[in-house]
Amino acid sequence: MISYKAPIGDLLFLYEEVFDPNDISNLTSQQETTTDLVKTIWEEGAKFCEDQLVHINRSGDEEGCHFNNGAVRTPEGFKEAYSKYVASGWSGLTCEQKFGGQGLPNSVNIALEEMLCSANLAFSTYPGLTRGVYRALRLFGAEPLKKLYLPKLVNGEWSGTMCLTEPHCGTDLGLLRTKAIPTDDDNYLITGSKIFITAGEHDLTENIVHLVLARLPDAPKGIKGVSLFLAPKYLPNNDGTLRSRNSLACTSIEHKMGINASATCAMNFDQAVGWLVGEPNKGMQAMFTMMNDARLGVGMQGLGIAEISYQAATTYAESRLQGRSLAGSKHPEKPADPLVVHPDIRRMLLTMRSFTEGARALTLWVARHLDFRDNAVTVEARQSSDDFVQVMTPIVKAFLTDLGFDITNIGLQIHGGHGYIRETGVEQYVRDARITQIYEGANGIQALDLVGRKLPAHAGRYLRSFFHPVQNWLEKQNDNDEMQVFVAPISKAFGRLQIATGYIAQSGQKNPEAAAAAATEYLRLFGLVALGYMWGRIAETSLNKQSSATNDFYLKKLVTAKFFTQHILPETGSLFASIMSGSETIINPPIE
Repeated sequence: MISYKAPIGDLLFLYEEVFDPNDISNLTSQQETTTDLVKTIWEEGAKFCEDQLVHINRSGDEEGCHFNNGAVRTPEGFKEAYSKYVASGWSGLTCEQKFGGQGLPNSVNIALEEMLCSANLAFSTYPGLTRGVYRALRLFGAEPLKKLYLPKLVNGEWSGTMCLTEPHCGTDLGLLRTKAIPTDDDNYLITGSKIFITAGEHDLTENIVHLVLARLPDAPKGIKGVSLFLAPKYLPNNDGTLRSRNSLACTSIEHKMGINASATCAMNFDQAVGWLVGEPNKGMQAMFTMMNDARLGVGMQGLGIAEISYQAATTYAESRLQGRSLAGSKHPEKPADPLVVHPDIRRMLLTMRSFTEGARALTLWVARHLDFRDNAVTVEARQSSDDFVQVMTPIVKAFLTDLGFDITNIGLQIHGGHGYIRETGVEQYVRDARITQIYEGANGIQALDLVGRKLPAHAGRYLRSFFHPVQNWLEKQNDNDEMQVFVAPISKAFGRLQIATGYIAQSGQKNPEAAAAAATEYLRLFGLVALGYMWGRIAETSLNKQSSATNDFYLKKLVTAKFFTQHILPETGSLFASIMSGSETIINPPIE
């Protein structure tokens, strides 16, 4: 059975040393968030994931969810684990205290998300969307709805879903047909069918709160005529007790490639009672709040599953005896050397580690800006951080989930034939990881969002929130001779990104399809440069700390940083060449 050890040491290194923890504790709402508190929270979260979740991951995959007459039963152990999850307060970690939450920063919660996804990706989907429902309702819900629903969502008694996709439309939500008819009771009757609804029905909570996109009778056509509604599984009384079943139901669950312990539901709304969230015909504004949170969460799924795949691969490579080192036997007392002595195995392991640890730094950087966006004192600081989150959201979602799938495949490859069979458990990671590149907006859509919306927004203002700190850091390293082995390749990659950005902006003005044709390669180029910058920051910190260290932690960081900048970052050269070669061979050939 695969074991899991949460990377607490790496997380604390990033939180306390690479970044400044005082930036968080100096926020008015976070003055009690000391590093000792953060460490305690992460250690307790690690215990829960290591002791409760990882052991029901494979059994949950093999058993799957059970559907019977509209009801869904989760696999054995899931209900008990969820009860312990909410009893420990994890469901309200970042929620406002006035609704029963603990009010902790996103940069603390991001680590818990990674741990959950590593230990049991399917389990993480049940509480995952509830956070998005909480945020959308807190920002756009009427006060009576917030008073009634938010405390129940925060304490985990109720969970939430996002009901967007219909059988005939997924990404193009302007085509949706679900209707909402107003009544005399200040609510609406919702009728329509939704598919691919994660956690749309299950036995973990007493109530499920659905956020549903639908059209009012007089709504304009297309995306400008979409409104957002709240429709609970059970209709509540004003005191939060439940009175009657709403006229909505799960009609089936999907039989999937992966995350089999997560119920993916087809939902039917038959004049279900619902309440408007936000303004009429402006549902996408509120829904995008939830979707953006969900997209960052899916990026964490890519990171989480990459981490446990790496841990499984290292354990196997260190214990599996195969062949002898080409430089001479490393363990002559054994019948063969372990896999880890072979250069190609080492290349694969270093690839996994450099991507995973770099991505962890990137997600913490983004999470810090979520905290600044919500809690900074000045409007300018909040705006700057929001700009950064806006531009980085499609990169975190798409780049990290692409990496997650790549890394799980590498992990399987290291296991060889034993990886391809179920007994070792690593083939499940490949299957589970694959959906992360698809749901919450397929990765190609994320790339289009980056080049079509984020790049030109406000005359490039979003991009400056990333470009300026990277440029400033590179300039500060000019006189640091020890850092040049890292800075030179990072600077070269950053220059490619700058040129490619200008090229796509200009070509996109002339022909939007030209920018779209380069979008996926541009997003990966952007992601690689972002990870390169993170490794530069990590290397700088490690060099400063190495002389006073009593172990080889910082040396390992420097070795991995050098591997990334020398062996991974050069990929930006081929991406740059492909982007700059133009789009004619993609967009000019006739469809037939």
